Amino acid sequence: MKKFEVVKRHEEFNDIINNAKYKKNENFTIYIRKGNYPYPRFGIAISKKVGIAVVRNKLKRQIRSIIDFNKAAFKNYTDYIIMIKRSCLSLTYQQMNDKLIELIKDDDN
Repeated sequence: MKKFEVVKRHEEFNDIINNAKYKKNENFTIYIRKGNYPYPRFGIAISKKVGIAVVRNKLKRQIRSIIDFNKAAFKNYTDYIIMIKRSCLSLTYQQMNDKLIELIKDDDN
């Protein structure tokens, strides 16, 4: 994931969460909103309740890797906020990949 593909500003992050459509399963909640950029942009959120910083950062790195390997599944001109739930701790990398891509492919935008 390149730096320009990341939603960084706090106000924009909250705006997407408060005003976008969302999809969820037992492992992720994904907020999806039409954006102004000719490429998809991503934000990753994880609660401190999930674990210590090392655990949270590992999950975020894995999600970034999944995004990089599956760029074709994401639509251009779209912003995504991916919220990681605690149940991801019990999943392997491949299971996380399958669950996230299944949720994205379900998108009817």
